[in-house]
Amino acid sequence: MKKDGVFIVFEGADKTGKTTQAELLKRYLEKKGIKVILTREPGGTQVSEKIREIVLDPQNVMSPLCELFLYEAARADHVENLIKPAIEKGYVVISDRFTLASIVYQGYGRRLGEKLVKKLNRVVTKGLNIDIVFGFDINEDEYFRRSRKFLKDRIEKEDKNFMRNIIFTYKKLFKKIKGIKIIDSSKSIDEIHQFIVNEVEKKLK
Repeated sequence: MKKDGVFIVFEGADKTGKTTQAELLKRYLEKKGIKVILTREPGGTQVSEKIREIVLDPQNVMSPLCELFLYEAARADHVENLIKPAIEKGYVVISDRFTLASIVYQGYGRRLGEKLVKKLNRVVTKGLNIDIVFGFDINEDEYFRRSRKFLKDRIEKEDKNFMRNIIFTYKKLFKKIKGIKIIDSSKSIDEIHQFIVNEVEKKLK
């Protein structure tokens, strides 16, 4: 796919600070006069946001396969109607999560397998490449300390063993992904922001 813009993805478990950092990066780029869009998964488009409401509603009970297909349906609309058009118009697109999240949560967390999830990811992304991936790493103790402070959606309400598996899987996959920028979530907001800015500036040059 021809690209004029830049696609940046923030990956990691909840409560790692990735959403805060994505917003800070958006503001930084806007101040520099750079065209930027901040989006999220699931979500980003009208259809995808409605799917987000369904999949994260704690009152909804669904099978792992149903959950996976809902995430992939949301991603398909997100890519087709927001991400690809924005990149082709020269925008920097920042996404709070993308394909790796499905590999971690549904592939490993729901035990559907990495192979199946990767196959579906390839179908819905249509060859879209990510320019920079920031992986937010967090240890178990810090995650559970932070998670006590928040209301929980359907995924976050899973038991501790599920979330331990998510944190462990992210750590494992971060080490395997070529070129990923791993971030220690225990560092200060300013330290992390500066690291991200430095990496993004290198790409924009």
